[in-house]
Amino acid sequence: MAFKRKRRHRHHGFAERAGDERTSLSFPKGPPCAAYEANIFGKLTLALQYAITDAGYVVPTPIQEKAIPDILAGRDLIGCAQTGTGKTAAFMLPILHNLLAVRGPKAPPHTAASHPDVLVLSPTRELAAQTAENTSLFSKYTNISYAVIFGGVSQAPQEAALRRGAEIAIATPGRLIDLMSQGFIFLDKVRYFVLDEADRMLDMGFMPDIKRIISKLPFPENRQNLFFSATMAPEVIKLANELVRNPVHVTIEPDAPAAEKIAQKVFFVDKPNKDALLRHLLENHPEWRKVIVFTRTRHGADRVERKLKNAEIATAAIHSDKTQNQRLRALKAFKDGKIRVLTATDIASRGLDIPRVSLVVNMDVPVEQESYVHRIGRTARAGESGEAISLVSAEERIQFRAIERFVKRDIPIDSDHPFHSEAAQRACGKSGEGLPTAPWAAASKRKPHPANAKRHKRKRKNFAGRNQPDFGKKGE
Repeated sequence: MAFKRKRRHRHHGFAERAGDERTSLSFPKGPPCAAYEANIFGKLTLALQYAITDAGYVVPTPIQEKAIPDILAGRDLIGCAQTGTGKTAAFMLPILHNLLAVRGPKAPPHTAASHPDVLVLSPTRELAAQTAENTSLFSKYTNISYAVIFGGVSQAPQEAALRRGAEIAIATPGRLIDLMSQGFIFLDKVRYFVLDEADRMLDMGFMPDIKRIISKLPFPENRQNLFFSATMAPEVIKLANELVRNPVHVTIEPDAPAAEKIAQKVFFVDKPNKDALLRHLLENHPEWRKVIVFTRTRHGADRVERKLKNAEIATAAIHSDKTQNQRLRALKAFKDGKIRVLTATDIASRGLDIPRVSLVVNMDVPVEQESYVHRIGRTARAGESGEAISLVSAEERIQFRAIERFVKRDIPIDSDHPFHSEAAQRACGKSGEGLPTAPWAAASKRKPHPANAKRHKRKRKNFAGRNQPDFGKKGE
């Protein structure tokens, strides 16, 4: 007797849409959204218009309005927009349109096995999986196939997806290079290359991997290059200039890094009382139905999860020590409303689009000012409103003042709680005034003796482990 393995709990990292799993290619009855006739969505092929109508799209966001026409025209593009502005649709919709323009929505794909037409490079597994969800949503009335390639799961189904001729490969650098070195994927026929969240890539140390991947692509004049980043630091601009040729620059609200619809507050509290304050706030605000709590370390995320579970508050944690299946289950439970609180490190601060997040809590002040913007950007997405609070101890007062300077505003103080700490509020003063820096502390570092210069350049191994900031693992 033959047994057929059940295809439950599949993830798009395993394979692209195939066979009976594919949505019917027949269009719905009636025309797509009438508003498309007056905006850029009206230039897309009918199959895409029906798909985004089903998804509830009516009016394009500013990044979509500015980027889609140039991508449709085949121009290279550098896009800079704050998180939650619809960057994925801004590049994926015109790419799908151009693919369909060559062969039509119902024609069989012509992509050779293991030679995708499109490569989308993402910094984290979660962002790659989310891009795949959007791709599936936009291409539901076509037979365009895609594969998601990232670590933490078996690579065998990903190999099978590539052999079947996936036209779009959505990948993280680590697993992509693994499959390239094993001969399961070749990039010599890529016509569209997207580097998403480029600043995050550089933060995670992916520059050597990015350069290795780019070296395997066709010459720049034979491909369209799309470069997206939330910030434009000098090193990001340098990478962009190496990647694109004669690009169009699209920048959305560079002077307003924090979302305007987010109500931000700061709670000054002694460090040992942070857990009690968080529990107090959650118990007294039942209207906060979806809460993301960001911690600096993996150990901190697990500790907060354990404390809240002991208080009978449904909680799950995601960080780089969790397996991919654990991370996916936690995200799905949070999206479905089965758990109220998601504790996370900064691997979840970028790109994740979770609807109706009521509150973001900075349990620890982030190390980088940009991370604050990305953290609070998990709420107030797609035009919604939201709240963000930061629990700041005396040791973190200077860091938080730097964040206030970065977002160009004084964040209101909420002292109406039983754990308010005057010492934390007064630390270094409201405007950052403190004791003058001693001359010996301000002096520059002494240069090492030339005989010891090579030894001083060696990077020491970091043995602090789970108590270090968690930006994800380079092998992803």
